[in-house]
Amino acid sequence: MTKRHITYLACTTALLSAALGTTPASAAHRTLVVHPGESIQKAVNAARPGDTVIVLGGTYHESVTVKTPGVTLRGVGPRTVIMPTDAQKAAAANAQKAPASSAAKKASVSCLEGGNGICVVGAKDTALRDVTVADLTLKGFPRIGLWSMGTDRLTVKRVTSDNNGQWGIAQEHSTRGVFRQNIARNNGDAGLFLANNVKAEEGATDTRGAVVDRNYLEGNRIGITVRRLRNLSVTRNAMTGNCSGVFVVGDENKPKTRMVTVSDNLVEHNNKYCAKTARMPFLQGSGIILTGVDDTLVRRNLVIANSGKSPLSGGIVLFKSMVGVASERNRITGNWLADNSPADLVNQESAKSRNTFPNNFCRASQPAGLC
Repeated sequence: MTKRHITYLACTTALLSAALGTTPASAAHRTLVVHPGESIQKAVNAARPGDTVIVLGGTYHESVTVKTPGVTLRGVGPRTVIMPTDAQKAAAANAQKAPASSAAKKASVSCLEGGNGICVVGAKDTALRDVTVADLTLKGFPRIGLWSMGTDRLTVKRVTSDNNGQWGIAQEHSTRGVFRQNIARNNGDAGLFLANNVKAEEGATDTRGAVVDRNYLEGNRIGITVRRLRNLSVTRNAMTGNCSGVFVVGDENKPKTRMVTVSDNLVEHNNKYCAKTARMPFLQGSGIILTGVDDTLVRRNLVIANSGKSPLSGGIVLFKSMVGVASERNRITGNWLADNSPADLVNQESAKSRNTFPNNFCRASQPAGLC
């Protein structure tokens, strides 16, 4: 066979492959299956971009770090449970005594040593793209159930994260994340925590449209915390039995927290008591709190029976910032509020801040006249 014949056959094979829609085996996306007793981390390490790691039903005692783009890590629903290792359990008492900020610092080095369940971590200057974590349960980790840092288009869906020492599901320094249909209960701080960077004093990060949608948050210190971020939506979530339902917080750094939409959520009976911290007074009976934020839209939420005597108590509260930063041009509209105490609407900002409260259904406000 001549060189010309070989070239001709190679071209013909390529054309037929294209016509038939075939893909070279080396480019095919694979499914890697993890059975009880096997290592999830080993399968994740073997995964290539586009691969799916399926974790069958069972209880797995390990921490898992994902650093490969385009990987899907999926369980088979509530029967797939990931819990701490014996070493993490033994270290839990000491870990809980460490400063809260040390969790992220440790997790960036070692998910296991940081006391976390699943860590999705990008490189220092390159975002980790298109990772999905779905259909599994994380339970009882000393720090965080699922923690992510430096990601783009991370999707977390149908994940249950319960009884973790700090956050149920958390993300920092990331863009375009989607958090949908998750459950977070009885975590030490927020059920869902989204922030710019907890280790540094920085201005608000533009999330480029992150979505927090249809999650259920119960029994946490705070249901959902949005901290130093811009351009995201918190929609159609249900929060009950927390100390506070939703907390949108900014500070004196530039740019400010702004362009957050909080809409169509059910926020009821968030009357758990949480003791004060070095940065905050005690929490109890807070539905939706805005502090140090601009241009936030709070609309069509159902806010019921959030009652307490904290300085932050009430249905929807514009709380005077602890660092003296005004919340300006926020619009609270079309909400239905009832039986919140000390009032359905609480505005601690001055009239100069140009916050507006049109078309809400409520009975009591501080100051009077907002309903």
